[in-house]
Amino acid sequence: MAATATPTLLELKQLRQSYGDQEVVKGLSFSLARGGIGCLLGPSGCGKTTVLRCIAGFETVTAGEIVLSGLVVSAPDRMVPPEQRRIGMVFQDYALFPHLSVLENIAFGLHGLARSERDRRAAEYLAGVGLSGASGKYPHELSGGQQQRVALARALAPRPDLLLLDEPFSNLDVDLRERLGQEVRDIIKRSNTTAVLVTHDQQEAFAIADEIGIMHDGEIKQWDTAYNLYHRPVSRFIADFVGQGVFLPGSVRSSREVDIELGALRGEIPEMCEIGCDACGKGCQVDVLLRPDDIVHDDASRMRAEVLHKAFRGAEILYTLRLESGRKVLALVPSHHNHALGEHIGIRLDVDHVVAFPPGSPA
Repeated sequence: MAATATPTLLELKQLRQSYGDQEVVKGLSFSLARGGIGCLLGPSGCGKTTVLRCIAGFETVTAGEIVLSGLVVSAPDRMVPPEQRRIGMVFQDYALFPHLSVLENIAFGLHGLARSERDRRAAEYLAGVGLSGASGKYPHELSGGQQQRVALARALAPRPDLLLLDEPFSNLDVDLRERLGQEVRDIIKRSNTTAVLVTHDQQEAFAIADEIGIMHDGEIKQWDTAYNLYHRPVSRFIADFVGQGVFLPGSVRSSREVDIELGALRGEIPEMCEIGCDACGKGCQVDVLLRPDDIVHDDASRMRAEVLHKAFRGAEILYTLRLESGRKVLALVPSHHNHALGEHIGIRLDVDHVVAFPPGSPA
């Protein structure tokens, strides 16, 4: 028997939004299945927070539609008020009430329930974020990470159809962001809530989201999993934006092979000319992306590279290496291989995914 497809909870169709003459969102589309976690990832000013505000009902749309649970909630001729959308929201600054206890903060949005039921559900969601012992405390008595978990519990307690998170960890330090990101994902998944996260932090997006949309200038350039964004970027812009890496010139020999300075790469080579590189016989020139994990340190290799820079990362060292041609590559090496600047070390290629673009190709 075929598996039943998970129903779509949120769909944006050719969404456009403008502030006066300035168009901020430009024909943006994506959909999110019930129970999924999506993320809009991009630099400041790309339009991602505006999209979130449109979904929440805080902004009108110029064109297109926002569909939630099968109902059009935003269109040029339709605007369902925010309070009728069954959406929870977690803000960048937590927005907790300082004069209310933690339990009272979570219970605040549970209108229409008896007091005992409000307290019971608030306590349930407080336990869900691991803060049962803090029910009587006030926000100023909590750490930043604890406040963020209270804000999450408050947003989840009314059991919304959709949860929106707007740069939720930007006020926290790096180590706490990473740890809390995984906790937040686990909490959202346990509650089977559909969520959309907005962030400029790639690691945050990778830790939390099932699917990620890379935004640039009001558009989604690629909507995909973190794995595919890193290993199968659809454009040079995505390749540059996600992760680290360098481009080396290459010459395509066939649809399965490309030569670069470090040797031959074999895999599925994207077509670079209209009739295909197998047919044209011109040895099409391409730029090949090499990630730090594509370069392996190997003392037995005859291929050598000079250590120009090293960044210690605990278990690993990120080396910047200079090849014989003078071009540079990056290599991620276990930190017990601690080489000096200027030292020549052995390297070899270990590439699973060949990512190549025409030289000078646009983003």
